[in-house]
Amino acid sequence: MNDQHAEVSRPERGHRPSGRTTPAQPDVSEGRPRGMRAGRSRGRPVAASLVGLVVAISGCAASQSATSQSAASSQDAASRDASSRTGAARDTTSQSAAAPKTTPPPSAESAGQTPAGQAASALPAPDAAIPADPSRLARSLTTTTAQLRRAIDDWRREGDPAKGQPPEPVVLLALHQQRIYRYLVLNPKIASRTYARLPKALAGEARDNVTAGRGLRSLVRPISGAAKFRVQPAKPADFLLGHFRYAERKFGVDWEVLAAVMFVETKFGRVRSPSHTGAKGPMQFMPRTWAAYGMGGDIQDTRDSLLAAANYLRASGAPRDYRRALYAYNHSYAYVDAVQLHARQIKRDIRNYYAYYNWQVFVVTTRGDRRLTGPGLTPGG
Repeated sequence: MNDQHAEVSRPERGHRPSGRTTPAQPDVSEGRPRGMRAGRSRGRPVAASLVGLVVAISGCAASQSATSQSAASSQDAASRDASSRTGAARDTTSQSAAAPKTTPPPSAESAGQTPAGQAASALPAPDAAIPADPSRLARSLTTTTAQLRRAIDDWRREGDPAKGQPPEPVVLLALHQQRIYRYLVLNPKIASRTYARLPKALAGEARDNVTAGRGLRSLVRPISGAAKFRVQPAKPADFLLGHFRYAERKFGVDWEVLAAVMFVETKFGRVRSPSHTGAKGPMQFMPRTWAAYGMGGDIQDTRDSLLAAANYLRASGAPRDYRRALYAYNHSYAYVDAVQLHARQIKRDIRNYYAYYNWQVFVVTTRGDRRLTGPGLTPGG
């Protein structure tokens, strides 16, 4: 899990737990995960370290106490917001109570529907304020989720998720959704009051996302001082989906679980920095674990890394016992719960996979959360 962690943190595979864990990934995430070490499962080396968790977990508003090196991408080139940060609740303390620039849906509409004819001007800005009032917050999350699902449907129907970059509506709406969830992660009382004002189906989804984000954030120790994280654009969404499904066919591990692991570890490969424990690649493997489960592949290669992760999870108990397998991958039940909650949401609605795919990398610092990727940011900033 590293929202490298930024919020991504990686389990340290190949070592017994020492009572401490050491994730290294961005929001993938939120600062440095505390004492996380991935250990053995019955003598097996743990597969990954938590680099991605630190950077990749989710995203809150943040101050700039860390610096990033990011590869140019058409997705990130659209614009990047330097005020958000990693973790599970984008936009934390610096957000005002002003409502985001979205059009509230009629009260009769559910989260899965969107008013017809949404104008492009209704899209939220990358740094749009997150309302603090539970009623307005629930309305904003309901509207944003409805608009995002419609935008994802349009992208899948009319765009090219296998090759092209996500369209602007998907990118902006997913970022705003992520920032709302990050805010709820950091504000439990407001979150509880917000759930009661959401449509039933969305309330359950919100609880899952906030619970996952809160658990991952608990593993992160904020970074103090300057730090550099290497990030890059993710491979196209359907390119990854094809590899997830191939790995599922080959090893019998649910593709949704593999997707959730990659999401938590490196935000679908956006985080490229190794963890401070030495875990590497899109799925954050320790070198000696890679030697045992990498099947001779390249630790930095997306396909090879996904197959190795499926191989390791299968050897550790999946699909019969996912909790055991995921705990072997990262010795933290907060990590295990988060992966399973995200996988459950992807299974319920594949559009959640595309939404998570567009969540950005945040880093948690002692001065706040900082976003490293996505719209509104300048290259290298």
